[in-house]
Amino acid sequence: MANKKIQRIKTISEYHKFRNLPKPLHPLISLVDYSLIQHTSDTNDLNWIQEFYTIGLKRDVQGKFRYGQKQYDFDEGLMSFIAPNQVFGVEVFDYKNAPSPTGWLLFIHPDFLWNSPLAKTIKCFEFFGYNVNESLFLSEKEEKIIVEILRNIEQEYHQNIDAFSQRIIISYLDTLLTYAERFYQRQFITRKISNHQILESLEEVLVNFFNDKALMSKGVPTVSYIAGRLNVSPNYLSGLLKTHTGKSTQQHIHDKIIEKAKEKLTTTGLSVSEIAYDLGFEYPQSFSKLFKQKTDFSPLEFRQSFN
Repeated sequence: MANKKIQRIKTISEYHKFRNLPKPLHPLISLVDYSLIQHTSDTNDLNWIQEFYTIGLKRDVQGKFRYGQKQYDFDEGLMSFIAPNQVFGVEVFDYKNAPSPTGWLLFIHPDFLWNSPLAKTIKCFEFFGYNVNESLFLSEKEEKIIVEILRNIEQEYHQNIDAFSQRIIISYLDTLLTYAERFYQRQFITRKISNHQILESLEEVLVNFFNDKALMSKGVPTVSYIAGRLNVSPNYLSGLLKTHTGKSTQQHIHDKIIEKAKEKLTTTGLSVSEIAYDLGFEYPQSFSKLFKQKTDFSPLEFRQSFN
């Protein structure tokens, strides 16, 4: 996303004006028909920062959204979640001849949630907190559920706003986000082929790391490094691994460290300090502590048990 002009949109009204849409009926929440969004050649030259939450449900998009790094192999309804002040971009492949995409964009300004429980809990939904957001794919049944909730929200704010409107809309929002959380968990399970490829790639990345002296000289591999090599966000990778293996990314890294350490302790005459440095540890004490935690033996005790 480097070297692109940043288009900052501060308010929902400003977004409507920028996109030549009718003025929003409510300044802090709006549901927009995605087919009304017109893309031009300038679209590909912009990155966006919007100061409000955006929940998208899109179909038939002839392009790529740069807040998602993972490519999927089927085209059910696609949902995306963007928190305020996240940078994202849209690359449209053929904006002149491509058919209009369909779907919805729901915009919620943080001020709309003010003084409600959701103002705090919305930050707990991990799909808003991803460094790079992964898209959520929906079955036809799941999409109907989401569309019905979006319609309910639209109907409520289209009516005369009264003392109950905000509470009702926020309850719908909370329900929508809870369903999205459920569907994300389902995605970890149903997309087995894609997810298993990630697990295989994880093993490959770790093996390559510990076989590369130059990489190991930079320290123990971090979760961010591993996720970056796999083109997914740290949170997505951790959630996937937890679902399929019961272990976090950090635990997988530690397991590989212990595996390599056992190999060196039993097949080489390297000292514990030398092994620690070889595995990327700055301090041998940190390596020994981790080894003890994982095996109930100190490195020397483990080596002696093989003599």
